[in-house]
Amino acid sequence: MPTRRAVRHSFTILAATAVLSGTLVSVAEATPPGIPSATTAKSELASLAVKADGSQTGYSRDKFPHWINQSGSCDTREEVLKRDGTGVTVDSSCQPTAGRWYSVYDSTWVNDSSDVDIDHIVPLSEAWKSGASAWTTAKRQEFANNLTISQLIAVTASSNRSKGDKDPSAWKPPNTSVHCIYAREWIWVKYTYKLSLQSAEKTALTQMLGTC
Repeated sequence: MPTRRAVRHSFTILAATAVLSGTLVSVAEATPPGIPSATTAKSELASLAVKADGSQTGYSRDKFPHWINQSGSCDTREEVLKRDGTGVTVDSSCQPTAGRWYSVYDSTWVNDSSDVDIDHIVPLSEAWKSGASAWTTAKRQEFANNLTISQLIAVTASSNRSKGDKDPSAWKPPNTSVHCIYAREWIWVKYTYKLSLQSAEKTALTQMLGTC
C-alpha cells in the first residue's frame, strides 16, 4: 500500500489555471505514485464482476461510520482538508484557520473550508449496492475513511451534491480534463474492495479511460 504522503491526491494538483482574488494562480500537473496507470486501470476494470446493482434495502450512511479520528485531534475530514488544500493552517482542534482548496470537479477555488465537502469517490450508497452490504461495520468504516487509496477528495459542496450517489454512467465531473484520472481512481477503489460494476458503469469508465 502507498503511504499517505505518496497518495497526496492528484486531483488537487492537476494542471489548471484559475483566478483567485484577482490573482492568476497556476496549479502544476502531477500524479502521485499510488494511482494506477491507465493500462493498469484497464486491467483492473476487466477483472471486476459485472452485474446489476444489489438492493438499497437496509442502507444508511450510519452503517459507514465517519469521520473517525486519524491522528492527534484530527479526524478524516480534517486530514483531507489539510492534504488537499493550499496554505492550510489549523488550530489546536485541527479546524482550518486559513487555506484555499481547488475543486477539480468544477474548476473552482474555495477560500472557506465550510464550503468544502469531502467526497467519497465511490459513494457509500454505491458501495452498499455493489457489495458493501455484506461487509462488517468495521470494514465499512475503513472504506469510508480510507486515506491510503483515492477514495476521498475535497471539492465544492455544490459539485458533491450534484454528483450525489451516482456512478459514472449517470454523472461525470463537469471538468472534462479530469475524466481520465477520475476513472482511474474510481476503478482503483472498486478493485481494492472487489466491488461489482453495472454494465453501463463499465462502459462509461472505459470511455473515460479512452481520454487518457
